Amino acid sequence: MVYLLDHDHLKSVPIEQIKAAGEQSRLCVFSFDEFASVSGVLGIPEKIRNECVSCSISKFESHEGFDFIVLNIPDGIDHYSTSQRVCLYLTPQMLVFVCNDQQQISSIVAEIEAREIKGVSLGKILHLFFDRLTVDDSLELEKIEQEIAKLEEELVVVKKSDFAFLVSFRKRLLTLKVYYEQLLEIYEEIEQNENGLIDQKELRYFKILTGRANRLYNGVLNLRDYVTQVREAFQTQIDINLNSVMKVFTVITSVFFPLTLIVGWYGMNLQMPEFGWRYGYLFVIGIIVSTAGATLYYFKKNKWF
Repeated sequence: MVYLLDHDHLKSVPIEQIKAAGEQSRLCVFSFDEFASVSGVLGIPEKIRNECVSCSISKFESHEGFDFIVLNIPDGIDHYSTSQRVCLYLTPQMLVFVCNDQQQISSIVAEIEAREIKGVSLGKILHLFFDRLTVDDSLELEKIEQEIAKLEEELVVVKKSDFAFLVSFRKRLLTLKVYYEQLLEIYEEIEQNENGLIDQKELRYFKILTGRANRLYNGVLNLRDYVTQVREAFQTQIDINLNSVMKVFTVITSVFFPLTLIVGWYGMNLQMPEFGWRYGYLFVIGIIVSTAGATLYYFKKNKWF
């Protein structure tokens, strides 16, 4: 889809008329399949076209006369259910969006056509896109924090023997950390405005976006530290449970060790004087019971169990 920008209004035109637009600003929105067939008409270099299709990292490139941006958005961010790649190509007269999920761009276009946005320019459209890209991300981080807090509260009753349920949080946060780190670098590069494609007034808005991205990045780092603390607490709980089990076995071993000694003593093939005593059997039983009782009393007195 190609739109011509005329006094805060977008007019949809066929792509064949784009050359006749002259110096008039235009907004282009294509899917990746459409972009492959129209990039030549738009005058986009082949190298940029290939990178748009294959690039797997978020980045910003400033070339002579145009800027090129690639965004790889993780799933769950900006209402995307799956990971998305968005490519942007900006010149003084043209802004091109290439993405398969065009929900955000369509909503901006609809608001412009409804005259809900004033002072429309290519730089402002670019700012609106990036603004809406992260406007609700703090809620996503808050949701993750609540999930971790709930997990921490359940540690006292958790019976798991591994950290698989924590690994998923760490992987998720690592993906977000890389995403916001790259997004922060893109905002900083846009602020440099090497090609002078964005008005100085609009650049101030990107400084606000840089501050937001920095807060989101630090929020992810704090959540990673939180997960680490929960993992350490879970490990401590496992160690405490293991120590309790070892304590029970130690007490049992300590109780039966003297009994084993007594049994071994009277199990020798020697004629002992007690063998001819009428109460010898009961005497040995009394010694065993007394020894076990005294051992248990000593352990209980010292609060060993």
